[in-house]
Amino acid sequence: MAEISAATVMKLRKMSSQGMMDCKHALEEADGDIEKAMDILRKKGLATLAKRAERETSEGLVVGKYGEDGKTATLATLCSETDFVAKSDDFVAAAELLADAALACPADEGIEEVLATVVDGRKFGDVLTETVSKTGEKIQLGDYAKFRLDGPGLIHIYIHFNKKVGTMVQVETSDDSAAKTEVVKRAAADIAMHITATKPLALDRQGVDSAVIDREKAIFAEQVKGKPENIIEKIVEGKLKKFYAENCLLEQAFVKDDKKSVSQVLAAAGKEAGGEAKITKFVRFEVG
Repeated sequence: MAEISAATVMKLRKMSSQGMMDCKHALEEADGDIEKAMDILRKKGLATLAKRAERETSEGLVVGKYGEDGKTATLATLCSETDFVAKSDDFVAAAELLADAALACPADEGIEEVLATVVDGRKFGDVLTETVSKTGEKIQLGDYAKFRLDGPGLIHIYIHFNKKVGTMVQVETSDDSAAKTEVVKRAAADIAMHITATKPLALDRQGVDSAVIDREKAIFAEQVKGKPENIIEKIVEGKLKKFYAENCLLEQAFVKDDKKSVSQVLAAAGKEAGGEAKITKFVRFEVG
């Protein structure tokens, strides 16, 4: 067996960010070959993933990042088994790299696309495997989305202080000057926080899954069965209208002023800015 120098162990530790003893053992197994030792450390991470495949990853962090051009932004979640690991330096560092990889990813959705994205000279999937090896827990990429503005507007990201829930909302405006006003920026920020708190199902009625609507109608009809058919129809229609108002973002009562809907708040902000503003899409991600 080749003698493993402290300098070689330190070099592998710097390359892999793994513990000293893990690096030493990998080098001993690889007979001093540093590239083989790196492969051994990666395999260790993959083995941990396989062993813990059925474990729940209900902890983690939400991360977001804006593109330098201000026209792109991304939101993603990195999940772990325990809150202890989610707060560790290794996990936090991996989450920061996830934000970079998500922003660099050429696809606007798809976890596999992010895992294949190269960041700091490594595929993010390899970064993830190495982090699994260091922490000994199952860690996985949860959600990912990227928004791109093709015209005037802005994207706002809000991540709650606990970093377990976050929202990204895209607002399109009639011109760039309206998008740059404080009133529109403030409205976008307030609406992002509103989404985080209220958990809307969809942007508008058209975005609600038809299966969800059918299920709600059936529940409402069951609640008033026995009444005349025409009465049932009117009651169900009224209850469905309330359902939309509670679950469609544009119809929801704004949390800071429940006398106005979200769409009215943004429309007023756009008008005050001398133009128009409307929400075109949003995502809300949560871990736990």
